[in-house]
Amino acid sequence: MRSKIVLSLFVGAALGVVGVVAQQYETEAPAGFTTPTLGENPGSQSTSNGIAEPSGDTFALDQAQFERRHDPSTGLGPVFNATSCAECHQNGVTGAASQITEVRAGHRAANGNFVNPTILINGGANSISGRSIVNDRSICPQAQEHVPDSENVRTLRAVLNTLGDGFVESVDDRTLLAIAANQPAQSDGMIHGEAIQVPILEAPGHTGVGRFGWKDQDPTILSFAGDAYLNEMGVTNRLKPTDVTSVCKVSSDLEDTPDNLGLADIDHFAQFIRGTQVPPRDAVVAATPDAIAGQHLFATVGCATCHVPTMTTDRAGTKINGGAYTVPEALGNKVIHPYGDFLLHDVGTGDGIVQVGPQDTANKLRTPALWGLRIKSRFMHDLGSLTLGDAIERHAGEAQGVTSRFNGLSREDQQDLITFLRSL
Repeated sequence: MRSKIVLSLFVGAALGVVGVVAQQYETEAPAGFTTPTLGENPGSQSTSNGIAEPSGDTFALDQAQFERRHDPSTGLGPVFNATSCAECHQNGVTGAASQITEVRAGHRAANGNFVNPTILINGGANSISGRSIVNDRSICPQAQEHVPDSENVRTLRAVLNTLGDGFVESVDDRTLLAIAANQPAQSDGMIHGEAIQVPILEAPGHTGVGRFGWKDQDPTILSFAGDAYLNEMGVTNRLKPTDVTSVCKVSSDLEDTPDNLGLADIDHFAQFIRGTQVPPRDAVVAATPDAIAGQHLFATVGCATCHVPTMTTDRAGTKINGGAYTVPEALGNKVIHPYGDFLLHDVGTGDGIVQVGPQDTANKLRTPALWGLRIKSRFMHDLGSLTLGDAIERHAGEAQGVTSRFNGLSREDQQDLITFLRSL
């Protein structure tokens, strides 16, 4: 734990006195896999990070909503990938990453720019356009999507971890911008992460640095929740109020309406994610000489330039997200160790898709945070790497120098670095 006293001086105009009016201390964010998935009494054995709940709400209720399965009568579809948030975000505990992937597709125009596909459904009588996602499932055969042969930009995207994302949301935009600005000097000009400004859906007219999703397409957790509810489950909500098609639709928009507490589902989802603890390290492995040596090598070969080990969240009470959210006590002034920079990079594995960023982001992907890595069995954005060694070897582009330095290590040193990764 480290601490910093933040001193604020005031001058009493009448009395001419100067004094300390505020003290805030940095502490380590609570860590743990503390959201077990239970068939009965969801959330009853879960522990939050201490976040204050809205009146009448509980962390268990937030988790239960995150795990609740939908069907067409409750807004599922017409096209979708999962029937609940936890169907994708679950491995060991609710909210974690998983082995599930989604499909993205499109094509390049004559000028080289990425263009979203137009997907014909219902025997060609209807179409879905304006997005790169192609859903795997539908509530009826007529609505089923298929990738056309014309869409030759195709990729799979892995589900990302959401545990600890409340702390990530509470990191000041300026912290991420400073990391991006410093990377070229740290890497002889090779590494240069891109931060993109993304609309904050809950604060119209405001933008923030994107940090959630493989393309940094969402700047806040509530924006992410609304986006995912529509695009992954087909449930319309106040942030995404229109279904992509009405074929076979049996419910009426808006499908996500406030409950008796005045909270919509997306509010419960956001509250659950913001209430999760950060993924913990394996303390036993982390304390071994091999892991300790590997942690040093992780920094010296340059992995830590993008996989940033430590950040600090903004002060409690700070208004963020275009003024729509205030950093709570549970999330403010917290030291986190995500091992990520939440910036877009070209490391040679780009998927060619453009979402909310400029066209130069087509072959860039967000650096995935490595916390929680040890509960993953497959790696990289497409889950195409089955070992950590394979994942490292796939790094090229901006990361080519780092990969070369890794390859120059002795076999023993390489194994030490991988042992360190297995402690995360």
